[in-house]
Amino acid sequence: MDRPYFPMFIDLTDKKILVAGGGSIALRRVRTLLKFGADIHVIAPELCEELSQMEEEGKVKAEHREYRAGDIHGAQIVLAATDDHEVNRRIWEECRTVGILVNVADDKKLCDFYFPAVVMTGDTVIGINCGGMDHAKVKETRIKIEKVVGK
Repeated sequence: MDRPYFPMFIDLTDKKILVAGGGSIALRRVRTLLKFGADIHVIAPELCEELSQMEEEGKVKAEHREYRAGDIHGAQIVLAATDDHEVNRRIWEECRTVGILVNVADDKKLCDFYFPAVVMTGDTVIGINCGGMDHAKVKETRIKIEKVVGK
């Protein structure tokens, strides 16, 4: 691990989170964030089927267009999950300039935080992470924990 990341649990209720991208990575992130009450705004020319359904159901707000400079205005956390490395990098640069925490899906070196695998049961929330190194191991660990806690 290049540098250790502090495992922090925060209240995301009504926190404004911008997700740039509408594909499978964005979907996984949004699914997790919705469990914690975040106010999610998605910007992408196209949304995968499940994100479109979430928009129709009012679970997320979406703008069907390319990301533009300034779209991060008002966001407290930003997820750059487009399929364009240069766009993701520009989002990271913009966030760094104004001090917004950002996760860049295609470049772990540009992440202020990593997305954990999450196990929720009752009043317990367990986050699992490996510093972006071994996603298969994280998934395997999540499955083991779910079996132990009875999810």
